Amino acid sequence: AQGVVLDQTIGENLAIGNFDHVAPNGWVFPKAVQKFAEAGIRRLGVKGRPNQEVSKLSGGNQQKVIIAKWVSRPPKVFILDEPTRGIDVGARAAIYDVIADLARSGMAVVVVSSDLEEVLGLSHRVLVLSRGRQRGILDRSEASNVAVMELATS
Repeated sequence: AQGVVLDQTIGENLAIGNFDHVAPNGWVFPKAVQKFAEAGIRRLGVKGRPNQEVSKLSGGNQQKVIIAKWVSRPPKVFILDEPTRGIDVGARAAIYDVIADLARSGMAVVVVSSDLEEVLGLSHRVLVLSRGRQRGILDRSEASNVAVMELATS
């Protein structure tokens, strides 16, 4: 998975980029890393412990660690590129739940995906790109397999 340091622990990966949570005044506190990691693990349903190496996790759980790292900030816009590629159905459902929760909280979530069912299931709006060009934008009520494919092939 891109976005994690495989030979580091879940806690260390979650702490990267979140030093304001785990390193007040510039000093990293192991207990703060542990607590922060436990919260991220719970929120995303990662099957692992804060002191476990990320390389020992499944691909789906590695993906959850990446998402947990960034949603803890929280950004105004969250861009996910192929967030569920290569992961199992259970991890996929958990990631979909997190994406929906983020959108409900008011965060703008952009999902880039080649999985049309995923796009249709998650999106309020669908922007169709083909051959490097924007082909159209569909609202959820207009978006369907047929409508998207018509735009993609036009």
